[in-house]
Amino acid sequence: MKLKVPAFLNTKTRQLALLYCLVIMPAYAQSQKAMSVIDFLNIPAVASPRLSPDGKMFVYVMYESNWKENKQIGHIWRKDVSGSNLIQLTNGLKGESSPAWSPDGKYISFITQRKPAKENQIYLIRNIGGEARQLTNHETPVKSVQWSPDAQSLYFLASDPKSKEEKHNDKVKNDLYALDENYKHTHLWRIGLTDSVATKITDGDYSVNSYQLSRDGKSLVIRRGISPLYDESTTNEVWLMNHEGKNPVQLTFNHVSESSASLSPLGNQILFTVAANEQFEKYYNRKLFLIPTGGGDAVMPLKATDYEVSRAKWSGDGKTVYLLMNMGVEEQLFSFSPSNGKLKQITKGDHAISQWHYNHRLDQHILAINHAKNAGDFYLMKGTDFKNIKRLTEVYDYLDKEFLLPKQEKVSWRGEDGMTVEGLLYYPANYTKGTRYPLVVQTHGGPASSDKFGISRSFTHYNPVLTGKGYMVLRPNYRGSTGYGDEFLRDMVGSYFKNSHLDVMKGVDYLIEQGLADPEKLIKMGWSAGGHMTNKIITHTDRFKAASSGAGAANWVSMYGQSDVRIYRTPWFGGTPWEENAPINLYWEHSPLKDIHKVKTPTLVLVGGKDVRVPPPQSVEMYRALKSHKVPAHLYIAPREPHGWRELRHRLHKINLELDWFAEHALGEKYTWESVAEDKLPKEEEEEKVN
Repeated sequence: MKLKVPAFLNTKTRQLALLYCLVIMPAYAQSQKAMSVIDFLNIPAVASPRLSPDGKMFVYVMYESNWKENKQIGHIWRKDVSGSNLIQLTNGLKGESSPAWSPDGKYISFITQRKPAKENQIYLIRNIGGEARQLTNHETPVKSVQWSPDAQSLYFLASDPKSKEEKHNDKVKNDLYALDENYKHTHLWRIGLTDSVATKITDGDYSVNSYQLSRDGKSLVIRRGISPLYDESTTNEVWLMNHEGKNPVQLTFNHVSESSASLSPLGNQILFTVAANEQFEKYYNRKLFLIPTGGGDAVMPLKATDYEVSRAKWSGDGKTVYLLMNMGVEEQLFSFSPSNGKLKQITKGDHAISQWHYNHRLDQHILAINHAKNAGDFYLMKGTDFKNIKRLTEVYDYLDKEFLLPKQEKVSWRGEDGMTVEGLLYYPANYTKGTRYPLVVQTHGGPASSDKFGISRSFTHYNPVLTGKGYMVLRPNYRGSTGYGDEFLRDMVGSYFKNSHLDVMKGVDYLIEQGLADPEKLIKMGWSAGGHMTNKIITHTDRFKAASSGAGAANWVSMYGQSDVRIYRTPWFGGTPWEENAPINLYWEHSPLKDIHKVKTPTLVLVGGKDVRVPPPQSVEMYRALKSHKVPAHLYIAPREPHGWRELRHRLHKINLELDWFAEHALGEKYTWESVAEDKLPKEEEEEKVN
């Protein structure tokens, strides 16, 4: 086994880690095992790290699988930055989220729902632990909590309650509703710490969809739109007002969806990010913009980079903007100086940075680093000093000790038109050079996103399980992905499947040419846009022996009206399917149903019963078309599930289905389904079932 120490560690830490590997690794390497499906679903998730005001402690949420409750439940943990005194602060039945320190460091606020409250409320707990007290008693669920700088009040967002008449109608089942009109506006509130009096800060026929309190507590930057609906997010504009909600001034008139809006420490400008170009035309990589608070046009200071700006924050003195940037297969932290235009990469390595939290008073960052051997433990970094980064948690150390994790490698190839395309390759456990392996091709959702280094915890990308069973996995960042420049992203504008599916197939050809993939054992899978791609590819070629399409579109014409979002789809086809002289031919040309008669690949179709993003009728159309052509196919609908499935047993069933399907149709083998102990039948019932 080749020893490899993560590149992001400093020299001293790398030396110690290497010594540890030389001494300890032989002892546990022999005991490493292939990861089971249940092992995968039991991987915890850590999120929302927050550094205390004095920098001595931090809190975070850890979500762990609870099979009795059939979901992952999160609780808040606190630890000293020195590495000692790890304690679990909360343990409610419903779990807790969104921890935030009071500016004086005495309290930690969080959100949860506990009886007798019927909705999520704000709770407070002392930094030393103890019993939490409920602060809000709001009629509707609260979210997006921020403390005032003086620690005397907290701000939050909540939707308006139903009227008495609406509640009465619900009670007597007179509950017809108008589609896309059955929402309540979201507004900003403030509640006092000592008197628990809640005051409504904004009100009117609009929704506050996000906000940021200025560092001095005197101003509010809000993102205000005509509704809270996703498809109307382009109506959101940036407004500035005082902390009481008075003297509101609209700063942007761009008709695009801004995010990360925050006021500079000097109060003279606001930064925000938006997926647009300099003219605020839609469907571009997300970029940084600055706008003066005194009025004037927004400017785009970073024009030379192809990378996408995921998030942005002002430094403590306001002279620097820290940027989390999507670089395709990497996510890294950068610093940018608006005064001289200099952009500097801070973090480096084969990893993806996530869960980034910045403490401007101390100029310190907490961030998660996700790489091939760790699913994202937390680190502490001062300013731009990546060399002396300090590790804070060891939640995921067990993964590399107990399991055969796959080697990850960035690979690149030429697309059909000569464009360079790259992706991530996951090698099978105990890979032997010169041997060809069954290849699972996974395509990401979005499609405006990209697959990155690290261990995915998604039920759609259970790669350690696949590689443990001898599969090789390719995750291509096909045309339409972010982090590679606007030309690469906008290849889909005007024609969705122009080069994207060809990029995927060229990646498959490349691995076959390299002697890595077995051309007779190819498998295709994906979710959301990855499902769209699966549906397209099985109509394009019969080279795949098995496929799984999750929440995929089959008919772009019907999909346009069925989904809860159209703002990204209109650019793909140059108009709506309802307008005069509509581009119906283009919609149909790119619909997998058009060529469904060509399909020979045995295909699973999966969708959530309450998926509004890619609604079940799309999967029904796909399934019935496949069956009409005698293609082996099954459609599975998960009750209660939205676009991303949440229930553990649904996730387990989905992965079992796919592994069974792949084994049968691509490998000619039998697969043994996994189950949790709680779901196994008593011995007598099992014998009766067999007989």
